Amino acid sequence: LMVWLRRCTHYLFIVVVAVNSTLLTINAGDYIFYTDWAWTSYTVFSISQTLMLLVGACYYLTFTGVPGTATYYALIMTVYTWIAKAAWFSLGYPYDFIVTPVWLPSAMLLDLVYWATKKNKHSLILFGGVLVGMSLPLFNMVNLITVADPLETAFKYPRPTLPPYMTPIEPQVGKFYNSPVALGAGAGAVLGCTMAALGVKLNTWTYRWMAA
Repeated sequence: LMVWLRRCTHYLFIVVVAVNSTLLTINAGDYIFYTDWAWTSYTVFSISQTLMLLVGACYYLTFTGVPGTATYYALIMTVYTWIAKAAWFSLGYPYDFIVTPVWLPSAMLLDLVYWATKKNKHSLILFGGVLVGMSLPLFNMVNLITVADPLETAFKYPRPTLPPYMTPIEPQVGKFYNSPVALGAGAGAVLGCTMAALGVKLNTWTYRWMAA
C-alpha cells in the first residue's frame, strides 16, 4: 500500500508542479508585446522561469535519484507550453511567437551537476541553482532572436488582454538597458539556490508525509 501511495503522490506532485510551472511561464514571450517595458518584462519573466524550472526539476531529480530526469521535466514543461501556445496560434498570432525550448539546456546543466557530484544534494542546490539561474536568461534571449521583428510583431498583433493598470503611462525604454540578461542572471543565481533547496525539501516532506 505504501509503495502505491508513494507512487501516486509522486505522479500527483509532478503533474501539479509541471502544470503550474507551465501556467506561470506561459507568457514567457509576452515581453515582446510590452514594447515600452520590454527589458523590464524580459528580466522578470527570465527570473520567474528560472525559479519554476528549479523547483520542479530538483523535486523530480531527487525523487527519482536518476540524472536526466531534470531534462525530462523541462521537456514536460516545453510540451505543455507548446500545447497552450497552439491556442494563441489558432487565434492568428505568428508561429514564431510560440516559445522555443529554452528550459532544456538549463535543465541539462542541472542533471550534469547532479551526476558530476555523485548525487550530492547540497552541491545540486548550490552549483545547480547558480548554473540554471545564470544560464536561463541567456537561453531566454533565443525567444527574441527567433522573432523576426519584435517591434513590428507587437504593433501588428496587439495583446488584447493587457489590463489598463499595466499600460505604460510613458515610454520606459532603456529601464534596464545596460544588460537585462546580466540582471536576470544575477538575480536568478541568487534566488535559484533558494528555489532549488525548496524543490529538494519538497521531496523530503513528501516522504515524511507518506511515512506518517
